[in-house]
Amino acid sequence: MQQHKTCVAMLLAGGQGSRLGILTRHVAKPAVPYGGKYRIIDFPLSNCTNSGIDTVGVLTQYKPMELNSYIGSGAPWDLDKSDGGVFVLPPYSKGEEGEWYKGTANAIYQNLAFIEQFNPKYVLILSGDHIYKCDYAEMLAYHIKKEAALTVAVRPVPWEDASRFGLMNTDSEGRITEFEEKPKHPKSNNASMGVYVFTWDKLRQYLSEDERDPKSQNDFGKNIIPTMLAKGEHLVAWSFGGYWKDVGTIESLWDANMDLLLDSPPINLHDRKWRIYARNVGEPPHFASPGGVIKNSLVTEGCEIYGKVVHSVLSADVKVAPEAQVIDAVIMPHAQIGRGAIVRRAIVAEGAVIGENARIGEEEGDIAVVGSKTVVAPGHVLKAGEQLGD
Repeated sequence: MQQHKTCVAMLLAGGQGSRLGILTRHVAKPAVPYGGKYRIIDFPLSNCTNSGIDTVGVLTQYKPMELNSYIGSGAPWDLDKSDGGVFVLPPYSKGEEGEWYKGTANAIYQNLAFIEQFNPKYVLILSGDHIYKCDYAEMLAYHIKKEAALTVAVRPVPWEDASRFGLMNTDSEGRITEFEEKPKHPKSNNASMGVYVFTWDKLRQYLSEDERDPKSQNDFGKNIIPTMLAKGEHLVAWSFGGYWKDVGTIESLWDANMDLLLDSPPINLHDRKWRIYARNVGEPPHFASPGGVIKNSLVTEGCEIYGKVVHSVLSADVKVAPEAQVIDAVIMPHAQIGRGAIVRRAIVAEGAVIGENARIGEEEGDIAVVGSKTVVAPGHVLKAGEQLGD
């Protein structure tokens, strides 16, 4: 029997995240750890739950295994519903070979049959690589009120940064009159967040037309939105004023973690009214030895601190040996910092082992990165901006 949902969410989580370098060599970008207890995908999934959207398709592609097992049945986000829930959707298989998603629009096109079974009135398109808290129900209500074919979430960015974004130029009513992709001379600073609400029949129509165009790049920003604008469809912008971080680069991922250490963090991860849910493996409480020092840091369960941790974010089950120093760093789960090692302005990925007296990163310069399960030799020096790993 066909179900009837008001809104179904489709979460694009297949990105390789090449700008994250060796951090995404073995996992998809949405599965990258953040903030000690979370992974990036926890944010859009939690936003869906908190917004009352109980049916979410997660479109995977690149290195999906860890992401698939992490999502599981969706229970941590209360998305293990009998009449909805979370569904992992790999690229559709034709014959013996699967067909990889050619672009964001093609990814949704390949899953039209999945959406069809819920017969929704509206479809919410999300990205899996942003840190933010957003009430999608408010955006949906705005879309319905405006009787729009498409609503695009936008946020103001500094004018000096505007040329780095896709910009939505609007009239006084909030109707989108023009879309500019990274213009040299921007007319507005309304940057697209890559969050869309489509009226379902319009989405189906334009995706089908786009698929038939051999010249199309099958992308929402480059193809679908410009086509809808050209055909005079009613497109509106919905302004979002909260914290939003695209963690697509080493620097931005490090920055987003450091934001949590400010006296007044710009995103509240302790808000009981808008919880960010995650799949957390039970760990014993963290332990700091009498000689251990922890200052202005986030230290997660299961950590053992015998050395010095200053202004850093440590995920679960991290070991910091005696005489080791971790300063201005992000340490992901199960990593070990050896005796006398100094890790500074760096990201150390899951399960990495830093040898005794190694030097990772420097006091200034770009962020140094050690990849997952990488064993760094004793005394090794990794300079600012360098990456080490498989």
